[in-house]
This record gives sequence, structure tokens and C-alpha cells, in this order.
Amino acid sequence: MVRNFSLFTSPGMLPTANGDPHAAVTCVHAGPPIFYAPNNTRDGRGTWVITRASDQRKVLQDTETFSSHRSIFASALGENWPMIPLELDPPAHGIFRSLLNPLFTPQRVRALEPAVRERAIALIDTIAASGTNCDVMKDFAYPFAVNIFLRFLGLPDDRLAIFVGWGKDLLHGDAVKRKAAAQRIVAFIDDLAALRRKAPVDDFMTFVVQAQVAGRPLTNEEVRGIGVLLFVAGLDTVAAAIGFDLAHLSRNPKDQEWLRSKPNRIVVAAEELLRAYPTVQMIRVATRDIDFDGVPIRKGDYISCATMIANRDPAEFECPNTIDLAREENRHTAFAHGPHRCLGSHLARREIVIGLEEWLARIPALRIKEGTAPITHGGHAFGIDNLILDWS
Repeated sequence: MVRNFSLFTSPGMLPTANGDPHAAVTCVHAGPPIFYAPNNTRDGRGTWVITRASDQRKVLQDTETFSSHRSIFASALGENWPMIPLELDPPAHGIFRSLLNPLFTPQRVRALEPAVRERAIALIDTIAASGTNCDVMKDFAYPFAVNIFLRFLGLPDDRLAIFVGWGKDLLHGDAVKRKAAAQRIVAFIDDLAALRRKAPVDDFMTFVVQAQVAGRPLTNEEVRGIGVLLFVAGLDTVAAAIGFDLAHLSRNPKDQEWLRSKPNRIVVAAEELLRAYPTVQMIRVATRDIDFDGVPIRKGDYISCATMIANRDPAEFECPNTIDLAREENRHTAFAHGPHRCLGSHLARREIVIGLEEWLARIPALRIKEGTAPITHGGHAFGIDNLILDWS
């Protein structure tokens, strides 16, 4: 039950030109439904790997047996405080989730949609006016996704490039870069919270520092835990999703042309692209010894529920490695499952759909520029860089 597998170092996971880390992970489906991977974390720690989508749902739904508290961010600082509500277990999780849910409703996202589309159009028109190719991640994906999230949180846009750099170091850097980025992010969130306590405005951080749970104000650590989570969540994942989507369309001209001719199908197609190219794995920690379908999981063991594995499960999806943009009833787990399902999923979906709509409406047939190769990588969050698209 031990396999030499790692989302960080297995074939296709290290930075690779023209790689396909999502296809590379499908090798696990040829083996047992659950196995132990001795080096499946950034720090070389082992995890149990859950390969079936149905088993992942069991784990993610059972918060009593599989805890979400593992201090992924704080551990980079040698500390042990949770990002909130992601790393809280019930009942505390429900209290803080209820506090934040109203900020991320479909109605709030719809109200933001004109600004999202305006930002996409402005960036794409600038790109089109400057030539017939661009570095999509640098010129569009990050400036688009991160700007929208910062605007949503009421954070300044003038430091966008700095924030993106912090996010890349935190999620993809070595231990030294991770620690330095974590220190900078914590200092920024703490300073912003202190400023909003003294001079409140109509923004997210003011809401947090003025909020109450169970009839009391939030502690400084709770404010930090919420601020850090939502700050980090907007720095990488949506931009990476847009990059993988545009790379797919550039490599598959029939899919690209089909969406150009049927723009009303982009919403459905975006769900298939989320299934095919998800970016994160969820880690849980066993709270007790348990026999899980015959597997002896012990208290303190780490359990990996990687979305990219569940979303290619042949027991869940017909022809899982075929990207079918017309696929219906798409029960993917790109935004996780259970009580900790992604708080910002409505916003993320609209960003992705609007980004694709405006690219296909404003730029001619896309392809990857000859002589270049996008660089993909695995890890805790999958990513893509050096995606040079050409429409000359």
C-alpha cells in the first residue's frame, strides 16, 4: 500500500515545458483506491492518497474524523494558528462561515459583474492594441484575477505585482521564500487591520475588525486568520485556472472554434475545464485511529484529497481524460466538497467565464507562439507560466 508518488516531485510535477500534470496524476487510478505516499507534501511528509471521488467526498464530509486544522500558512512561520474558516472544524467553522457567507453570495457577485467585465475588456483591448502575441499570465491572468479579488476585498491595486510575487513565493517557493512571503503577508494584514480600526471605510477589512461572533469582537489572531486566508486565496488559483483554460483552447482549435460559434456554451464548458484542470489538493488530519475501507489510518496521519485525482476518476466520469466541453451533469470537486467547499466559488466561476467570453469575442484564433513552450508544475497548487499566445 506504499507507492512512490508525490504531487511535488513525481514525473510531470516538477516544472516542465509543455507538461500536463493533470494527465500525469491519472497513473494512480491503475493502483489501489487508497495508498500511502511517503513524500507527498512540501516538507516531505507522507500522506494517504484518496484516489476515488466518492471516497474523497466521504473524507471531506466527515469533519469529526478528518480535521481541517493543519496550519499550512502558519507553519511557514513556525506558528500554529488557523486560516479562518478553512482550517476550523465544526462548530467553530460554522460560526465563522456564517459570518462571511453574505459577502460571497451569488447576488453580491452579480453586483460586481460589470466591474469584472470592464476589467477584462480593458486588459484585452490593451493587449490587442500592442501586438499579436502576449504572455497571458503576466499580461492578463494575474492582473485580471488578482485585481478583481483585491477590489472585492477593498485592497489597494497599486501593489498588485508585489502581492502576486508574495503569492508565488508562498505557494511555490522553497522554505526560505515561503517564510519571507508569509512574514510580509502577515505584516500587511496586521497593519491593514490596525489602520481600519482607527479609520474605518466601506471595505472587507473594516467589516472583519468590526464583526462579532457569539456576542464578542474578533480577536487579533482571528482577524489575521480571516485576512490571510482571503488574501492568499485570491493571488493564484483563479489566474492559474484561466491560464490552463486558455492553454487548452490554444492547443485544441476545434474546441476553440466551437466556443466561438456557440458563446452561450461557455458556462457549461467552463465547468468541464474546471473538472479537467483543477489546481488544489485538500489535506486533512485524522483525529483518531480508523479503519477506512480496510486501510489502517492512524490518529495524526495526513490524508490527501487532490481535486486533480478525483476529477479524473473513471468510476465517476465517463472517459475522464477526454476533455468534452459539452459534458453535462459535471459533478467535479474543483471547489472541494462538504462544509469547507470554497467560499469564493461563485466569484471564481464568473471571473473564469467572463475571461473566456471576452478573449474569444475580442481576439482572433489563438495558438501557442511558435518556438515557445508553457511551463507547468504540480505541487500544493498546480500552475502554468510562460504561456505565450499568438494570433498573428
